[in-house]
Amino acid sequence: MTSTLVFHSQFDSFEEWQGLLAPLLPGVHICQDEDVADPDSVHYVLAWKPPQDFFARFRNLRLLVNLGAGVDALVGRDDLPAVPITRVSDPDMGRMMASYVLFAVLRYARDIPAFERAQRERRWHYLHPRLPASIRVGVLGLGELGAYAALELARQGFDVRGWSRTEKQLDGVRCINGMDNLDAFLADSEILVVMLPLTPQTHGLLNAERLARLPAGACLINVSRGAVVDQPALTAALAGGQIGEATLDVFDREPLPPEDPLWALDNVLITPHMASIAIPASAARQIAENIQRLERGEAVLHQIDPTRGY
Repeated sequence: MTSTLVFHSQFDSFEEWQGLLAPLLPGVHICQDEDVADPDSVHYVLAWKPPQDFFARFRNLRLLVNLGAGVDALVGRDDLPAVPITRVSDPDMGRMMASYVLFAVLRYARDIPAFERAQRERRWHYLHPRLPASIRVGVLGLGELGAYAALELARQGFDVRGWSRTEKQLDGVRCINGMDNLDAFLADSEILVVMLPLTPQTHGLLNAERLARLPAGACLINVSRGAVVDQPALTAALAGGQIGEATLDVFDREPLPPEDPLWALDNVLITPHMASIAIPASAARQIAENIQRLERGEAVLHQIDPTRGY
């Protein structure tokens, strides 16, 4: 029986992924979930945010590949059999994320929002540039993407500190770990970059009390998951000036509803969850390699632990 790989994503091109994967997996039939003729032939799934009960009919599933880095949509499900779950670990994703974070940090470090407001008012407004080494940037979360971004910021000369649950070491980054040190880390971050995965432990981690630990007028950049931050508390802090500026790529509801008050705040830059995405041209070979490893009886790479959520 021919093995089937099922593709599911509302945001990615099936034709592009199929065209790249088919030459690498000649013995595997690749189709979308609505075109599955024999559910029992489905051994592999490549998916991004599949709906509830999506996996129930695939009784012979052997591998689930998450089409991205964040796997929160796959944690705590009752329709998913006990099979390995892997994520895309692609250097292009790391570079894309680091470039977005660097853009957002530089925008605040060079006071670009102030110049944008002055331009709208046709007002010549000079602010003297600050040295990067004088600007304290905190990266909250030092996983693969967070570490990549922290190292790039350090390379650009910023005073970078990073926080993680467990001990980490990165050249040029002052690494801090443990919940006991989180408040002090926040209090020392003029620009905070949120890069934590969404887990039961991180859901709502940046609540009103912790947001208030940031220096008055601090800037916040969230490129991880919206629900890591208490969005109403963040909105209130931005409206009141406790947080001076924010760049938000993720939200507790996506798409962000038109009536959400964040849209009306002129100290917020909103982007539609695109800071980093899986690039088919560079990720297809990694996905095919994991399927081939499984067929040879070898352990797959980039496997995640569903109990931890990353």
